[in-house]
Amino acid sequence: MALDSPAMGPLIFSLNLTLDGCVDHQEGIADDETHAFFTRLMDESGAMLWGRVTYEMMESYWPAVARGDEDVPPAMREWAVKLEAKPKYVVSSTRKDYSWANSHHIAGDLREGVQQLKDATPDGVLLGSGKLATELDRLDLIDEYQLLVHPRIAGHGPTLHQGGLPGTRQLELLSAKPLRNGAVAMHYRRAR
Repeated sequence: MALDSPAMGPLIFSLNLTLDGCVDHQEGIADDETHAFFTRLMDESGAMLWGRVTYEMMESYWPAVARGDEDVPPAMREWAVKLEAKPKYVVSSTRKDYSWANSHHIAGDLREGVQQLKDATPDGVLLGSGKLATELDRLDLIDEYQLLVHPRIAGHGPTLHQGGLPGTRQLELLSAKPLRNGAVAMHYRRAR
């Protein structure tokens, strides 16, 4: 992992969730507008950060889309091609080998490894795993939240921060933008 850049970027947690907090990726609205939202976030960030389960879910589909093996709309193909080129960091205690292009393993102490990644990524790191977000929130490492809240009530889990946090996180609203599909893009910064 080449981590030697001088300016620290923010760790930005971004995820789809329903009004009742469900973060099951199948419950969100997957259309051109939501893909454009996440493509913009990825474009603005210097790296992606996932836990192993999210990484393997992404790895099982998006490389084939980037290669043109899947028949998908242009917005999805654009996302896949950009994702292919983006540095991807994975936190895992069980998996060590990553063949997907530009994938890197964060091993050892979680706080230290993620802090080093933040320190080396001035454009920021986009975190997209719910369980990992809970752990990183417990370690006080998340700086911003860019959540896409979908107009749905799932009635099931998993839910955001299902494992709990040691205390309430105070957030400052930076923006709220409704999308045509009824979802609302919420951008918060951690109040410190």
